[in-house]
Amino acid sequence: MAEAVVAPRPASTILLLRDSAERKEIEIFMMVRHYEIDFNSGALVFPGGSVDKGDKEIIARPELYSGGEGLDEATLSFRIAAIRETFEESGILLARPKGATALVDAKRASEIEAINRADLCDSKITFLNVLADNGMVLALDELVPYAHWITPEGMPKRFDTWFFLAAAPPEQVGAHDGRESTDSIWVSPREALEGGESGRFKLPFPTTRNLIKLGKQASVKAALDDSRGKLVVTVTPVMTRNNGGRQLRIPLEAGYDGDVFEVGSVG
Repeated sequence: MAEAVVAPRPASTILLLRDSAERKEIEIFMMVRHYEIDFNSGALVFPGGSVDKGDKEIIARPELYSGGEGLDEATLSFRIAAIRETFEESGILLARPKGATALVDAKRASEIEAINRADLCDSKITFLNVLADNGMVLALDELVPYAHWITPEGMPKRFDTWFFLAAAPPEQVGAHDGRESTDSIWVSPREALEGGESGRFKLPFPTTRNLIKLGKQASVKAALDDSRGKLVVTVTPVMTRNNGGRQLRIPLEAGYDGDVFEVGSVG
């Protein structure tokens, strides 16, 4: 009897970007996953996670978000989850005070994080409450769709993940939570890839591909402008065996660095 196909779980992640005057290249916020986590343990990843019921409850409260005009419920839930997960995992909040046009300043974001983040991660409060109690409006318009990956069939855990680009709010530097992640860094795509090659970092296949793609951009503005309005091709890697090794195939039109890759393992 054929094994049942595991349905992919909706998930979101944000590639938080800032320009580095010192390095003269883009930097991205990344975290090291805890070694006891059962998915991508020990890997260097972007902040993100699964869509949950609370994200969908926020959809019914349009006063709590901006930039969702014309988006269906599924699309909204991916974007809301992306901002919530990023706040839970990094403390960085992509939101505006109610009635404001600028993103929340670093001092206020830090106050909200200090009071609410731990309780939110422990499910003692909801993200809806955090927003409503602090007069915050999610800045969904700050997110630019960048990639869409679905874990290959046959894997014990599968995710249907949207990747978004966003400029990091000024002076919000972020920090890992010490639970799901054990370290966090601002790193250029070049440095992250070099670390993957040297063994300093463990990079999942989708992370590697997106770092290579992002590394072609000279600035945050260039990255956002290049992706804004561009068609995002869904990638579901297909694994095949070849001469005793393994290959992953992805659509060439997805815009990565090829369509066939030799791999040792798939994360």
